[in-house]
Amino acid sequence: MKNLVCSGCGIAKVLVIIGALNWGLVGIFDWNLVTAIFGGVPVVEDIIYILVGLSGIILIFSCLGKCKMCKPKK
Repeated sequence: MKNLVCSGCGIAKVLVIIGALNWGLVGIFDWNLVTAIFGGVPVVEDIIYILVGLSGIILIFSCLGKCKMCKPKK
């Protein structure tokens, strides 16, 4: 059966993937994509990092089955 994923968890997955790719770039090339794009506006960078962190927390709860919107389709 296919699982239904709520839009919040879907957005969280995209943000976590973006965050993971950014950390991969930092680790391999010592190049931060978020800083490259938003380097002139540190507040925007902070907001992006906060959203990525919150997305990770959301995914922890969805993986534990605590998200009531993400239930297996019957």
